[in-house]
Order: sequence, then C-alpha cells, then structure tokens
Amino acid sequence: MIERDRLIFGATPTRWAAGVPAVAALAGILFAMSFATARGTEIRSEGRDLPSQIRALSRQVDAKDTQVRRLAADVEALSAERAPASAELRALRAQEKALTGPGGLTAVHGPAVTVTLTDAQLPGGVIPKGFHPEDVVVHQQDVQAVVNALWRGGAEAMTIQDQRVIATSAVRCVGNTLILQGRVYSPPYVVSAIGDPARLQAALDADGAVSTYRQYVEAVGLGYSVTVAPDLTMPAYAVPVSVTKATVAR
Repeated sequence: MIERDRLIFGATPTRWAAGVPAVAALAGILFAMSFATARGTEIRSEGRDLPSQIRALSRQVDAKDTQVRRLAADVEALSAERAPASAELRALRAQEKALTGPGGLTAVHGPAVTVTLTDAQLPGGVIPKGFHPEDVVVHQQDVQAVVNALWRGGAEAMTIQDQRVIATSAVRCVGNTLILQGRVYSPPYVVSAIGDPARLQAALDADGAVSTYRQYVEAVGLGYSVTVAPDLTMPAYAVPVSVTKATVAR
C-alpha cells in the first residue's frame, strides 16, 4: 500500500521524485537538439530509400539543365546582338568558337567503336562456385577502364549512355547504378568513341584492366561486346565546364 504521507506537499522526496526534474530537463535538451538538427524537417525520411532520393535529384538536375540551356540561349542572343558594336566581344567570340571543338562543346560525327558492359545473366540467379556477388556485376572501375583505354587509343570524342563526356568527366557508381553528370543509369553501360576503329580496338585489347574484366566475362558471364559504326553522331557536351585553365601534354 502506498503511504499517503509520501504524496503530501513538503514531505521528503524519494529518489524517483528527485529524478523527475532531471529527466524532464534532459528531454528538453534532446528536443532542442532534434529541432536544431532537423531545421523544421523530418530527421528520418521514412519511405525514401537511396534509389528514390537519386531519382528525385535526377529530376531536379533535368529541370536545372533546362534552365541552364534557356539562359545560355539568352546569353547567346544578347551577345550576337551586341557583337557588331564591340570589337572586344567579337574577338572573344572568335576565341570561343576556336575552342568549342577541342573542348567538346560542338556536335561531331565519324567512325566509332562502341563497348557495352552488362551484369552477368545467371541461370536461376546462382553464382558460380568460388565467386562472390560483387564478381557478377559491372563496377565503376570497369567502366573507367574502358573509358581510359579509348582515350589512350586516340578517341576524338566520347559518349557514355549517349551523353557526351570530356576528359574531365567523372564516372561514379552508387550500388548497381552509374551516376554521370547528375544523371543515374543502370546497366547495360554503353561507351562510344569516335576515332580510328583499329587503334581504338587495339587499345582495348592492350589494356590490363579491360583484360581482367574480360577474364570475368569468361568465368562468370559478365557482358562485354565491341561494335564498329562507320559513322556515329555525338551531341555536344552539355554541362558547364568548370576548368578555367589547361595545358596540353606533349
């Protein structure tokens, strides 16, 4: 039975009663920290896993890309309008025009080699004995190896997933998806390069990392194919170029 005098105001507090203010103060601190961290938003994004967040960000990138293209067209129109009256502007536009080709900022076409990489198609989803799940999927280093080999083979222009890339383009993978210039792609991964087809194929054959990947093609069934097109058109590089200075290696 609870003794009633413990509940009378002015009576000696128990340990539990003395601890209540401390617990309340601690709870207040935690609530304040939670609010400061969340900044008025949910700390836990329930139902928003990584793929859905990536898709949402991809849609934002598409919207921003459309806005950038529209603003670039406005700048181009205003520059053309003022060019006849400004010798300095005409000189800058001539310099810009001379650099757009080497910088990948114009559409090009020519003979090309296309390499397609894809995950292994395993019957029944059974991984061959002695291998791991990581061995049957395409990784970032596999795509990068193909890209590097094609550049070394004299590629004049390149696309990944039909998106124009330049020497400074970054290839990154998150899980089993490829993130390239703000967009997300799933395998198969398609890399195309314009140049001398014989030199490009020789560079692929001579590359050590590509050779390692091809060993896994034989061992676990990863996808790897090389095709040649007599004439392939590639779009211009559409992402703002952040590099302000560069030196050609000789």
